[in-house]
Amino acid sequence: MIISWVRSILFNICFWAWAVLVCIVIIPLVWVPRRTTLLISHIFNNGVYYIEKYVLGLDYEVRGLEYLPKDGSFLIAAKHQSAYETMKLHRLFGDPSIILKKELLSIPIWGKFLGKLDIIAIDRSKGESAVNSIVNGARRMKDQGRPIVIFPQGTRVRVDATAADKPYKNGIIKMYTATDLPIVPMALNSGMFWPRNSFLKHPGKVIFEFLPAIEPGLEEKKVSKALQERLEEASIRLMEESKERYPLLRAIKTQALPS
Repeated sequence: MIISWVRSILFNICFWAWAVLVCIVIIPLVWVPRRTTLLISHIFNNGVYYIEKYVLGLDYEVRGLEYLPKDGSFLIAAKHQSAYETMKLHRLFGDPSIILKKELLSIPIWGKFLGKLDIIAIDRSKGESAVNSIVNGARRMKDQGRPIVIFPQGTRVRVDATAADKPYKNGIIKMYTATDLPIVPMALNSGMFWPRNSFLKHPGKVIFEFLPAIEPGLEEKKVSKALQERLEEASIRLMEESKERYPLLRAIKTQALPS
């Protein structure tokens, strides 16, 4: 545990030094073309990855790549347990359009740069109009042939929180119906190593697991039920696997596997 604290302190020093350096560098680059913006985003995320790997001792593994469509646009419905996965989306998908809260665009310097990546920013307080902006954005990204990433529960969720605690929202279903695109669920266990709103982080290996796609054209209620069941069950299984592999994590309270 002491080693985890030391590593967490060193990580935060390195991470924020790297983030500040990148922000300074991009100040004169806020008017560069989107392609350059995307390149800088990859450089930043790659830098964070190497800091995580060699300072925290935290790496990741990807499973189920065979379930990702080979080309064109598709929907990724991902569990969201940590800030960790948000910095891996460009490593996983190249040039995804990520659905995120509009407030992030207000972050000085970085928010302006983030907007140039052509993400789908929503105002969650707007209700139905927020859903409409998601749908319109998804149609636009489909025309561009880009993968679209959404966290169906709308926020980071503790590893012990159930779908009843943080219900799945209907944005993903509305996009599925409007775009006629497949949904690829992405389960993960990042919250075991990088807990929500926690300074302390643990070494190990985060697992991202893509599950079989939910093909277009199915009834909305069936899609919603299948997505939630698959994501919850797979993520719980991955969390249990991490407990078996890393004794330090066994004391963490998580959801129970369904009987």
